[in-house]
Amino acid sequence: MVRSASGYHACQISSACRLRSSDVRTLKSEVCKVEAERRKPCYRTLFMPSARQELLCILACKSFRLGEFKLSSGAKSDYYIDCRTTTLDAQGSRLTGEVFLEEIRQRGWKPQAIGGLTLGADPIVVAVSVVSGELHGFLVRKAEKQHGTGQRIEGFREKGAPVVIVDDVCTTGASTIQAIEAAREFGFEIVGVMCLVEREEAKGRPNVEKAAAPAPFVSIFTANDVRKEHLGHSANSCAP
Repeated sequence: MVRSASGYHACQISSACRLRSSDVRTLKSEVCKVEAERRKPCYRTLFMPSARQELLCILACKSFRLGEFKLSSGAKSDYYIDCRTTTLDAQGSRLTGEVFLEEIRQRGWKPQAIGGLTLGADPIVVAVSVVSGELHGFLVRKAEKQHGTGQRIEGFREKGAPVVIVDDVCTTGASTIQAIEAAREFGFEIVGVMCLVEREEAKGRPNVEKAAAPAPFVSIFTANDVRKEHLGHSANSCAP
């Protein structure tokens, strides 16, 4: 009976051991499944639009209008882009900062500050500076102040510092060129020039490239990009 009982207990112990081994194998299997799921691209990564695409959508909805318009250059156009309705929008401002900063980093530029001619550049400068947490901002007045210090450059003022010049829309390039000339006259080293939307007309690009050289000129979007996005939206998609 003792042997029988011992055999019975031994059987129980052996069975328990087998169960525990089985549990371990099951646990390992579950851990492997969890790890495999963790490594899969998540839904948000696969289907969430990029910051650039989101920014383009906001520009198309809030900043682009079809019609008959007279531009600041005096020319007439069948469309108008007011980038400030995007760059001063809460979400649009954040996206503007992210997209400009990403472009600057991808190109390997190492500026200390970012700036441009008031008024179009103002919200872009602030957005990029805030999003980066490290790039300073400066604004270029259209003319020197007639009072106080009489300075034309406001904000960051470190001579010899590498900077990026920004603008919202480039048509003839006049405002961008004013900022380039004022920045160089002050003593900044221009490492790059950027605009949010390039209209691709009125010789804007060659004008800016000539003034910016040897620094490169980059546009985030062209007017045609924004027009296509605008036309691709239904009437209910875009806010009036």
